[in-house]
Amino acid sequence: MSPEALARLDAMTDAEITAAALSDPDNPPWTPEETERIVMARRIQAIRRRTGLSQAQFAAEYRINVGRLRDLEQGRTRPDSAMLAYLTVIEREPDLVKRTLAASDIAAE
Repeated sequence: MSPEALARLDAMTDAEITAAALSDPDNPPWTPEETERIVMARRIQAIRRRTGLSQAQFAAEYRINVGRLRDLEQGRTRPDSAMLAYLTVIEREPDLVKRTLAASDIAAE
């Protein structure tokens, strides 16, 4: 933002900023569904980022389709209950998931 725009915002109260935002037809407020979708997308991004892996690496490591992961992280799709459960387990016990997947590779050979 330009210094002039920042100065205008600084001069406005929170109520004035809210009123201006609500009156802007090009910037409608998010619906509860949109808000939920964005919150979920940010949570999924945070889970992956905590692992230190790129999207492609995370997808390969945890056997998630990279396109699906990208869609989830960008809020284009919502995780179903199974994906949400899997991501929660990865969030809480990433090493356990890695060991389990590695053990399933051995068993399949």
